[in-house]
Amino acid sequence: MDDRLKRRIFMFYAAGVINAFLGIYVLVEGSQILGGETATWLVLFFLGFAAVDFYFPYVLRKKWEQEQARARAARGAAGDQQRP
Repeated sequence: MDDRLKRRIFMFYAAGVINAFLGIYVLVEGSQILGGETATWLVLFFLGFAAVDFYFPYVLRKKWEQEQARARAARGAAGDQQRP
């Protein structure tokens, strides 16, 4: 796998962990500091972004695997055409 893709996947996971931590923190401590409705919206916001941050690496990895399979198939087809 390409280093840039690995780094991007790692950054998504790191952002997901941070967003999940912030969401849990606001869930636990937010209602004391903020109003109940504001805290609820912030929790939904952070946990929603955490879900997106954990979903994107799955999509990126799946897309990369499909491209690799397509490239292997193309190399195989090109190799079959060259053989008499």
